[in-house]
Amino acid sequence: MNTIYEFTQPVFVKHLGGMKIVLEKTQAFLKEKGMSEEEFLNSRMWEDMFPFVRQVQMSCDNAKGAVARLAGVEIPKFEDNEKTIGELLARVDKTLEFVKSIPESAFAAADVKVSLPYWDGKYMTGVDYARFYAIPNFLFHVTTAYDLARKAGVPVGKADYMNGNPLRD
Repeated sequence: MNTIYEFTQPVFVKHLGGMKIVLEKTQAFLKEKGMSEEEFLNSRMWEDMFPFVRQVQMSCDNAKGAVARLAGVEIPKFEDNEKTIGELLARVDKTLEFVKSIPESAFAAADVKVSLPYWDGKYMTGVDYARFYAIPNFLFHVTTAYDLARKAGVPVGKADYMNGNPLRD
């Protein structure tokens, strides 16, 4: 078992699945209420925070970026041009397809040095990057998107966000 794989890839897959549920329910809610998708996609928790559309984009970027960095493969580039919830759903699907395509054997986080442009020449080990940056940052953006949907009145709950649990008898 590759521990870094076990603590990253399944988390991204599970919560991107929850993101899809929230997006689907949001799309139906806005249609039912006759509300503008454009207005909703540009809604924010606070004026200095990213809007909903960017929260979803960042969730996808964090998942695909983390998996790629930890597996030592090129990060797929997605245009940030989504204008509808349908387009955001397609982005989540593309992200899931990429994340699921990287085999467990490719993850070598202990040997990886991860540096991001805004870290001013500093780096983290792959393990530290996964546990202290990638997963918390990913979950921040997923949670903020969920919160924006709740704020708008979309009937989503914690079970949608969680997207199931691996319960056992």
